[in-house]
Amino acid sequence: MPALISSSFLLLVGESLHLRRALATSRSVLLHTGVKCMSQVEPNHGSLTLSSIGFQTETEAENRSKSNKVKSFGSPSENLKSKGKPFDTNEKKKKAFRVVEKQQMEFAPFAAKSFSELGLPHVLIERLEKEGFTVPTEVQSAAVPSILNNRDVIIQSYTGSGKTLAYLLPILSVVGPLRVKGDDGDENGKKLGIEAVIVAPSRELGMQIVREFEKVLGMDNKRVVQQLVGGANRTRQEDALKKNKPAIVVGTPGRIAELSASGKLRTHGCRYLVLDEVDELLSFNFREDMHRILEHVGRRSSADPSSNSAKSERQLIMVSATVPFSVVRAARSWGCDPLLVQAKKIVPLETFSPSEPVTLSRSSPSSAMPSQAAVESLPPALKHYFCVTRLQHKVDVLRRCIHALDAKFVIAFMNHTKQLKDVVFKLEARGMKAVELHGDLGKLARSTTLKKFKNGEVRVLVTNELSARGLDVAECDLVVNLDLPTDSIHYAHRAGRTGRLGRNGTVLTICEEPEVFVVKKLQKQLGIPIASCDFSEGKLLVTEEEKTLSTSTS
Repeated sequence: MPALISSSFLLLVGESLHLRRALATSRSVLLHTGVKCMSQVEPNHGSLTLSSIGFQTETEAENRSKSNKVKSFGSPSENLKSKGKPFDTNEKKKKAFRVVEKQQMEFAPFAAKSFSELGLPHVLIERLEKEGFTVPTEVQSAAVPSILNNRDVIIQSYTGSGKTLAYLLPILSVVGPLRVKGDDGDENGKKLGIEAVIVAPSRELGMQIVREFEKVLGMDNKRVVQQLVGGANRTRQEDALKKNKPAIVVGTPGRIAELSASGKLRTHGCRYLVLDEVDELLSFNFREDMHRILEHVGRRSSADPSSNSAKSERQLIMVSATVPFSVVRAARSWGCDPLLVQAKKIVPLETFSPSEPVTLSRSSPSSAMPSQAAVESLPPALKHYFCVTRLQHKVDVLRRCIHALDAKFVIAFMNHTKQLKDVVFKLEARGMKAVELHGDLGKLARSTTLKKFKNGEVRVLVTNELSARGLDVAECDLVVNLDLPTDSIHYAHRAGRTGRLGRNGTVLTICEEPEVFVVKKLQKQLGIPIASCDFSEGKLLVTEEEKTLSTSTS
């Protein structure tokens, strides 16, 4: 208790202390403690936003200083002082500011028919057309203009809805060879170094993001983006940084923080910081690495760290299929008036409060209600089934399901790495090509495995939770849970490997009789029908009882 009081006290009176001392205290508070600073107060006190500590007229909103783009890790009271606004505000002007914000959101092109409507450079649009991208998705239509307008955002949409392109395109509009001409350096005319840092929680997601950048940039501009993931040779990555001088780096927290600490990766003048799968990046495992990244990306050092001249513009973009309140809280602390961008909707974060049930825990008394974060992350065109069998027959049910649905690309999830090899052996013995994918494999082996699966050389990819996020195989038409997911969020992320970008997909959970109650609980939490089924004579058969249940709950 004394430690919490001490931390809270330092947060509230931080302007009277040396900034670096305040930073050391607040770092541990921002991610992983329950201490509430003024940007995280209860709803009746209002959140720490421009509308709660002051106001901006329409002119002021359009001409915000770039120096105010990055928030310090210092105290909220220091932020109040730097804003120069009294806490008691003129109510009429505060309302006027909110009206302007609302009008800007209403005019966002939520259903753009072409990428040209989003304000992207012509050369970038041509590259998209060459790759077959002609019509933006709903989340891209909402997110691209918001980012181009220099707003900090949380992009939240279901898995497979095109979130990567939603931040990739506005970044390439400003950074690299496809940018708007004339934006060649900083205010002093000097060529900028690394201008965008994208952080991903896994090597697979990091490599996938790099491939998306390379796809749009083209083979001639591959050096613009560099991959910095753990498990790869660090010396080679350092040599590539020195030789290629990339404008964009994509990597995992550990490797980015490691290279930053060694002085090989300089990101103080960075324009964009993207946190992909941000809810995962907030986990305890990444705490120290994320502290360093948030301190150094987009922050310039100077003799007086508290001065505005020590800060450079850093636009924060957070991305996830699920946005629990921990993400909202982090965005308020690290960003500048961030917006929650969803398909057909843009919401100021001040509308969220700790009292709102963003996700449901297992002990929640409202467990029968849908978990909103998980529901929103589910692709819309999915069919969900479960099949009851004995443990020793699970692989045989998997094989029969694949034949009944004539599935070509199948991802089967298990909870324990040691069991993957046994499932692969049993499938191969029945003449079905399968391969395992897990974190214990080397980088080359994982890359080769994914390539074989995407090329259709392998029909079944047997994996663990490693692939539940970030694995993008557009053709995947069947996801099978050989082991039950731990909660509705994990179920949603696994299911999101199929039905991507509006395609149809099927999710089958194979369980034992004592586990049926868990499936029923997932059904209630997600608010979706999960019908009981069996496989006979090469066909999927739904029981009559569950057909009725499916109709009533849909």
